[in-house]
Amino acid sequence: MSGSSVGGRAPPFLPYGRQTIEDDDVAAVTAALRADFLTTGPTVEAFEQAFKEKVGAGHAVAAANGTATLHLAMLALEVGEGDVCIAPSVTFLATANCARYVGAEVVFADVDPHSGLMTPDTLAEALKRAEGRRVRAVLPVHLRGDVCDLPGLKALAEGIGAVLVEDAPHALGSTGAFDGVAHPVGDGAFSSFASFSFHPVKTLATGEGGMLTTNDAALAARARSLRGHGMVRPSGAEPWVYEMPELGFNYRIPDVLCALGISQLAKLDRFVGRRKALTALYVDKLAALAPVVRLAESPAWSDPALHLLTVLIDFEAAGTNRRSVVEALKTKGIGAQVHYIPVHHQPYYQARYGPMDLPGADAWYARCLTLPLYPGMADGDVDRVVEALAGALG
Repeated sequence: MSGSSVGGRAPPFLPYGRQTIEDDDVAAVTAALRADFLTTGPTVEAFEQAFKEKVGAGHAVAAANGTATLHLAMLALEVGEGDVCIAPSVTFLATANCARYVGAEVVFADVDPHSGLMTPDTLAEALKRAEGRRVRAVLPVHLRGDVCDLPGLKALAEGIGAVLVEDAPHALGSTGAFDGVAHPVGDGAFSSFASFSFHPVKTLATGEGGMLTTNDAALAARARSLRGHGMVRPSGAEPWVYEMPELGFNYRIPDVLCALGISQLAKLDRFVGRRKALTALYVDKLAALAPVVRLAESPAWSDPALHLLTVLIDFEAAGTNRRSVVEALKTKGIGAQVHYIPVHHQPYYQARYGPMDLPGADAWYARCLTLPLYPGMADGDVDRVVEALAGALG
């Protein structure tokens, strides 16, 4: 594939992200379809085992999707009414919604306007706005795949008796180097849970699906029980006996999807390597568009496997606006997206908490644009994207 048309045909459309499904993935799913279990079978446990080994965690619990894993984390930690959770405003809706599912309130933290990440400073400011209420959990988001300052956030959280729950759907394959030690995202060194998503645009795809990792055996067991209606099987009871000591949910993931997950996980290093190579090409090519366009900043400790290639654009300096740029890119066969509309502006949260002034989040939103990045892209596709962006910006 190259950036030019072939045989007079327009080059293929480049979405901002897409899955990479190969013949062995199809074979793995086909084998699972022919096996004895389509769901709640041994492939689920095999996926969990492979995943925890890959990220270096003690336990992994697979679930129906990334939102379900966040909900399970809240339930397992017994977050509830009267509690507060701190979430960054620049994230997908699920980060905040998972707190509301269990009756907790949300205090939105601002973000660094250049990286989009929650920082110890923005967390400290959010904690002041919590106004003495019990903060039970802090939910840093590894936006785009860049790793938050986990030791700094953990120290603040621990100081008030709260825990970290990493919202990490963008960051599978990313590492953070703290005190000279490289920590894969999900290894549980700084948090009670890390939550991953396997939506098709993510680094690893199962269609829908998610995973929780933790180093706490009791939390893992509780999340696993809550995933299946809260059912447990009493020790020593007849094999058909089950009990439901508390209300759970049907957040199970089928064996068929876990078979795809196992196949995809075996390719993670290749996928990560390709994402890093494409990112390096973007860094080189986008330099010509500075200072109007620049890549979102990566903290010094972060070695990201970027899920999102996000640029920050000075639309005013370019004499245009984001909608015009997105539409111009589309005419060239290039998809773009915005990650994200700050959650504190959503009608539900506006009605509940009123207007909020989070200047970092608003500055990020005013400038951000996500460009295509996925392993199936060719080197020439980066040239094509940057040339189209230059044209769209005049």
